[in-house]
Amino acid sequence: MLKAFITGIDGFTGRYMAAELLGAGYDVSGLAHHPVSVPIPGVTQVYVGDLGDRAALARIVTEVQPDVVAHLAAIAFVAHGDAEAIYRTNLIGSRNLLEALSQEANAVQAVLVASSANVYGNATGGVLDETTPPAPANDYAVSKLAMEYMAKLYQERLPLMLVRPFNYTGVGQSESFLLPKIINHVRRRAPVIELGNLHVARDFSDVRTVVQYYRRLLETPAAIGNTFNVCSGQAHTLDEVLAMVRILAGYDVEVRVNPAFVRANEVKTLSGSRARLEAAVGVVPDIPLLETLRWMIQADV
Repeated sequence: MLKAFITGIDGFTGRYMAAELLGAGYDVSGLAHHPVSVPIPGVTQVYVGDLGDRAALARIVTEVQPDVVAHLAAIAFVAHGDAEAIYRTNLIGSRNLLEALSQEANAVQAVLVASSANVYGNATGGVLDETTPPAPANDYAVSKLAMEYMAKLYQERLPLMLVRPFNYTGVGQSESFLLPKIINHVRRRAPVIELGNLHVARDFSDVRTVVQYYRRLLETPAAIGNTFNVCSGQAHTLDEVLAMVRILAGYDVEVRVNPAFVRANEVKTLSGSRARLEAAVGVVPDIPLLETLRWMIQADV
């Protein structure tokens, strides 16, 4: 049985990644920043630690001796107010992990490092592929791009692959993100919601699809050394999302555009190309956005 190690295993994506790998027969353990209050079924062990603690990371890696690693831990909220914490976690913490893995005698077979499509910024519209020049527009995006460059320093020592996920969602995602915010308003049957520009179109995936692609990449030796967009390849406007939500919920929430949520010179349409991803690992059947929203509205949480 192959051993998988997930950083950020207690996070939104980490829990789905654990379920995906467990379902594929892996022995799964992981790293969490805080003690886990809600158990993660089937996981062998959750280590509590900080990516900033190099010695502790080295001890954990030596104890686990993973065959594959999914590095998902990060400060993932773009508007997080502490820039120092963003860089400390996303850049230095990632370096600490890669250094620990590179020093381990039992060589790991694959290491997936999660970056973000935020590295492309908001200046270039249309369909973005992996050759689109990065143009990060906030500290989160800069930290992720810096992490990518740092990771490449380890390419000769570790079997690395980088992923740039576009927007994705599902049950359990924080309400600080857009679609869970909308769903929360609907579940509470709140009469009004404040949003930004309703006409911009963005690429949304289901978290269950995303982790399937992550697992397939970890199982594909040819993916090593490459960078992959993980996306749906389709763009939906907020107007379209709201129309779906109204149908599913059976009532009409009033939308007010808050100028504070409207970005100047915002790109109208932004979506990703997953041609390189599909060429590497095949096609994971899409879960339509309507079904993802239905799942989130009907969830027993």
